[in-house]
Amino acid sequence: MHITALLFILLPLVEITGFILVGKAVGVAVTLGLIILSAVAGLMLLRVQGVGMVRKLRRESQSAPDGGEALAHEAMIAAAAILLIVPGFVTDIIGLLLLLPFLRNIVWSRLGARTVFFSSRQRFYAEQGNGSERAQSRTIDLHEADFRRKPDNRSPWHVEKDGDQ
Repeated sequence: MHITALLFILLPLVEITGFILVGKAVGVAVTLGLIILSAVAGLMLLRVQGVGMVRKLRRESQSAPDGGEALAHEAMIAAAAILLIVPGFVTDIIGLLLLLPFLRNIVWSRLGARTVFFSSRQRFYAEQGNGSERAQSRTIDLHEADFRRKPDNRSPWHVEKDGDQ
């Protein structure tokens, strides 16, 4: 059985068990209050995170050559906010744990080596025989015979205008 399917089956059962246990310990009203409080906290965090994420990522991408770690931390904080919004104490605990920077560093250290981030500002380097690196050009040099300014009537994209023959 796939891990995702198992998660979708077991997580609701674990959350229901958590509701029952917490409800017995502190009462129904307090249990509902905790659920509402965590959802409101998650919504506020997601709103603040969404606004600050773009600014922080832009700042990180300008100062650091690899913005992957910053992006991963921001994504983990957004995931923590979503887990706080989802009703349940187990997801709330996981969400609160993801808010701790040292745990995000542990998650990044395990996943970062297997994760590849690409950006539009990234440059690709080619190694030359003498060990120096140079940026590969993204320019495509056409020969004069490959480029025409006059429309090609044989082209399937050619649209005939009045006066075209």
